[in-house]
Amino acid sequence: MKFSLNLLLLIMALLFISCKEEHNGHDDDDHEIHQNDDDGDHEHDDDDLYFDSKVKSVAQKKKELLDSGFQIFDYVDPKTGDTVIMQQYFIAFLKRGPNRSQDSLEAATLQEAHLKHLGKMYEKGYADISGPFGDDGDIRGITIYNVPTFEMADSLANMDPMVKAGRLVIEIHPWWAAKGFPLR
Repeated sequence: MKFSLNLLLLIMALLFISCKEEHNGHDDDDHEIHQNDDDGDHEHDDDDLYFDSKVKSVAQKKKELLDSGFQIFDYVDPKTGDTVIMQQYFIAFLKRGPNRSQDSLEAATLQEAHLKHLGKMYEKGYADISGPFGDDGDIRGITIYNVPTFEMADSLANMDPMVKAGRLVIEIHPWWAAKGFPLR
């Protein structure tokens, strides 16, 4: 019995030691990971990632958003005590348009240009997410624009080649979401 108790204690100690994370004096929440784009003054791991201890405060983030023209408000999460910044985004509903008479080749060409447009919106930081709906209803898809004004979202959405051709029409609504929260 004493042997099995000692063995159990030894196994628990090994598990504890092997599971313990090494602490470097900084909390992980105080750092952001960035791609290495500096002049080589820092040592980096093989993936050229390093930690940046200059994380923006909530006040800095709020000022930056307000200075850029975004509508925001914040609240304190009662569970965590964290301040959550809510930002106004714009959801563009891409709806079936009045001109759907294109032949299959023209429709395919428009689809390719449509996807290129959405990719460009994402690359430039104007759109955070886009995608089609999984049914065959009148609302064909959405794009969430991360821009400060309705007018800007409307202008960007109406630059879509599918919209210009009349195959899609746009309906935009303001939408509030927590800044920086991922989809799950």
